[in-house]
Amino acid sequence: MADSIKAPKGAAMGAPARLLRAEGLAVFAAALVAYAALGASWWLFAALILAPDLSMLGYLAGPRPGAFFYNAAHTYVVPALLGGLAYGVSAPLAGAIALVWTAHIGLDRLLGYGLKYPAGFALTHLGRVGRH
Repeated sequence: MADSIKAPKGAAMGAPARLLRAEGLAVFAAALVAYAALGASWWLFAALILAPDLSMLGYLAGPRPGAFFYNAAHTYVVPALLGGLAYGVSAPLAGAIALVWTAHIGLDRLLGYGLKYPAGFALTHLGRVGRH
């Protein structure tokens, strides 16, 4: 596969990369189903689905802080904690936000936008993003 040749060192290639993308699809689908079951507003979903990408503003300070902020907003840890907290204290709005956030990350993984390496935005754990 031509794009795997230019993948950054440590990036998933071949079948593992395809499995990680499939996991992204599964997480995206599960988050959508859970969001629908929660009965939250789809307008809220539409308004927030791209909100985690505001973390790309960190790249204005350079690639290292950019990767840090992007990765912090694109891991499942914080939305999972938020979702657990929302469930524990019965806060459906926080639960909805956690599910939108989770859906965003899953969709990103499906599309090949992985966690960033500090060397540059296009270098991710799922390989190089964009044309090469």
